[in-house]
Amino acid sequence: MDAFDYPRHWEADVVLSDGGTVHVRPIVPTDADALVAFHGRLSQRTRYLRYFGAYPRIPPRDLERFTMVDHHDRVAFIAKLGDDIVAVARYEHSLGTDSAEVAFVVEDAHQHRGLGPILLEHLAAAARESDIRTFVAEVLAENSAMLGVFRAAGYQVARAMEEGVVHLEFAIDPTEKSVAVARSREQAAEARSVHNLLHPRSVALIGASADPDKIGYAVLGNLLRADFAGPVFPVNAERESVRGVRAYPSVLDIPDPVDLAVVAVPAASIDEVMDACLAKGVKALVVISSGFGETGPHGESAERRLVGEARAHGMRVIGPNALGVINTDPRIRLNATLAPRIPGRGRTGFFCQSGALGTAILADASTRGLGLSTFVSAGNRADVSGNDLLQYWETDPATDVVLLYLESFGNPRKFARLARRVGRVKPVVAVKSGRHAVLPALAATSVEIDEASVAALFEQAGVIRVESIAQLFDTALLLAHQPLPKGGRVAIVGNSSAIGVLAADAALALDLELAGAPVDVGTAAGPEVFADAVRDVLRDPRVDSLVVVFVPPLSVPGTAYARAIRDTVAGLEERKPIVSTFLATEGIPAELLVPGPDGAPARGSIPSYPSPERAVLALARATRYAAWRAAPQGELVRPPGMDVDTARGIAQSDVDGLVELPHDAAVRLLACYGIGVVPYRVAVSADDAVAAAEELGFPVAVKATGERFWRRADLAGVRLDLSTPDSVREAYARMTELSDGPEVYVQRMAPNGTGCAIGVQDDPSFGTIVSFGLSGVVSDLLGDRAYRALPLTDTDAAALVRAPKAAPLLTGYRGSEPVDLDALADLVIRVAALAEDVPRVRRLALDPILASADGVRVVRARVKVGPPPSLQDSGPRRLRSLTEPVIRK
Repeated sequence: MDAFDYPRHWEADVVLSDGGTVHVRPIVPTDADALVAFHGRLSQRTRYLRYFGAYPRIPPRDLERFTMVDHHDRVAFIAKLGDDIVAVARYEHSLGTDSAEVAFVVEDAHQHRGLGPILLEHLAAAARESDIRTFVAEVLAENSAMLGVFRAAGYQVARAMEEGVVHLEFAIDPTEKSVAVARSREQAAEARSVHNLLHPRSVALIGASADPDKIGYAVLGNLLRADFAGPVFPVNAERESVRGVRAYPSVLDIPDPVDLAVVAVPAASIDEVMDACLAKGVKALVVISSGFGETGPHGESAERRLVGEARAHGMRVIGPNALGVINTDPRIRLNATLAPRIPGRGRTGFFCQSGALGTAILADASTRGLGLSTFVSAGNRADVSGNDLLQYWETDPATDVVLLYLESFGNPRKFARLARRVGRVKPVVAVKSGRHAVLPALAATSVEIDEASVAALFEQAGVIRVESIAQLFDTALLLAHQPLPKGGRVAIVGNSSAIGVLAADAALALDLELAGAPVDVGTAAGPEVFADAVRDVLRDPRVDSLVVVFVPPLSVPGTAYARAIRDTVAGLEERKPIVSTFLATEGIPAELLVPGPDGAPARGSIPSYPSPERAVLALARATRYAAWRAAPQGELVRPPGMDVDTARGIAQSDVDGLVELPHDAAVRLLACYGIGVVPYRVAVSADDAVAAAEELGFPVAVKATGERFWRRADLAGVRLDLSTPDSVREAYARMTELSDGPEVYVQRMAPNGTGCAIGVQDDPSFGTIVSFGLSGVVSDLLGDRAYRALPLTDTDAAALVRAPKAAPLLTGYRGSEPVDLDALADLVIRVAALAEDVPRVRRLALDPILASADGVRVVRARVKVGPPPSLQDSGPRRLRSLTEPVIRK
């Protein structure tokens, strides 16, 4: 391979442990001068630890060897910050073996930033592509930092020491521990990068304006009104001050460090602004300016250039076309948005992809009394995305509930993984719009999925999916202020039997269980009687949650009832979730509010809804989430005996688009994962057909070829249970008439069973998904398929084969013999593993599968392969590529 010609997917932007970024790529000959400069910045101690001697300068011969690599047997990665190399990692293949010697060196000023572990991940991934399976390293015993990199990577490391040098050797195939270590570091690094954005010590507003019609005027006013805890530096080349604050001609003229730059200048000026920010050493950017990717190809190019330059110099970017960011922490007090009205302090984090809706959403949250910890509007989401915020909020002690307004996913598989993990400790509630905005790359294999299945896919990931912003806030108010239900038994207490019945009907319609008939205290009951009824119901061990429905009487103010109920509930030892339709209000009325230290609603505040249906819907969503959180997580199971390398080789294709594998190739591909297809032969004459039948063993089936006979309900293209040579000849003649060609399939008859179907397909929101249903035209017509997104746990697979409405036909419906559901679930796991390991498999269909008490048998399989359309969630850590397409509204 040419020294300049390296695999482009080896190039990546990565986030370091302190939240900064660097660019990682293979070394090339033109890096020679930068490598010499890098070596010159190393301390004597660092040189000694790396080269086992003084090595004050790189001789020309070594310089050529270091920079002229073949990107196969000799590989070197560099980490660049701006124009400077800050770290180098390399391996050299020991020819004739499957091992390579590896070494690292990191510039002193950038040590302890996590560069070593990241470079080890990238080196190992590159080595595996060259069939290298083992790394060896020679490390001085006193080099504790480098020994720590290898020791903490999660590999099984063998050690031996001789004369002060430690010899290390370890297999580099990913292990459960190495993957867990990498993902833990990924979470910490990405969370830190978001923390830096939301906790700046100083803010520069580039484009600050005294003109009320300009966004720079609004943002500066909001920063000042929020009383930001650090200095605010307006940047305006034409004014000495803006809104009474000293202004600077350029960010370079600001005498103090700048942590966060908020950019509110026209898109045409962004290059000049970026140059100044890079020279100043700004740590993070929020770009409110529009005129980028949302405008077309020219804007997309400018957007990629902006983010590429920022990442290369260590910065993360929110936007462009963003509303901005908010942090209500009293130690920060940051409102760097266009929104003049923002919610008070709370424990809910909110990510909103849409800048246009953001202002209205924040105002609505404020009206309802939903306090926020932090808010991010990412606009075009060119860099920071919802996945980054999930990483941050998972460990943010100030956030208990996560809200997402999403139009698309940057990396669906990563989203599902993160949401599952976050959802185990904090509820994640999402509005997902734009489900029908499909990327061209997905159009060929994306299949429209019914809404119930979409909800199931979100639920699999632990995400509470809602249909609107109103429902988002309805659910968030409950989760933010009330405990999770321990079960689905709901009690109803009210002073109106009619409204109580409405609440009961709503609960039953949402699969909740009534813990008895609704309690009606009557319209004449006073506040104490009402509160006593609430107390008695909540003390009942058969009750998991409570709906309070209330119509204000004429004689006593409704506020008295509200205060009585609030005070009664506060005195109970056991907390159970309560929703209400109190005072016909939306949000948390003052009389139902339990004030926190700053007067904002705290835990124990009782949310109120304008109708019983909305109250019960919020409660039902919280109940389903609580059940998911309490259920066993399951494990990612790897079936034994899989041949991943052979499978990937079979799936390779020189064709750019989607292509169907020949039947024999599809069978060989499935066999790599232990999936057998009922034996068959291709026959091109009647004699061939008879010979095939005799080889396979009677009885057999003879099938016509051709797309139009695939899954025909009338079985026009197949003859079954043929037990004699003459019947095979007759069937061959008939099938070739239908096929308009000499080829037919002769297949051994499988034992009787219930027809099922397993599929793999692409979804624009969830990435690759696995489907299951019963085979046949009725299931097709009714859309009776269940779906799960990759990766699948054993619990997911077991639930999937029981999820279709027709699933009772598999479990002994009306006295029929139950099928082996464990065998079906195992088949699902194997299909999911194949789809996960071989992303070039874009479409797969096993249909029919005959399931019986004796196991499962795949009768027919079809596989289509092509370039993977979506990002993978595997391999070394990296930020989303700037060339990855994004679904835009």
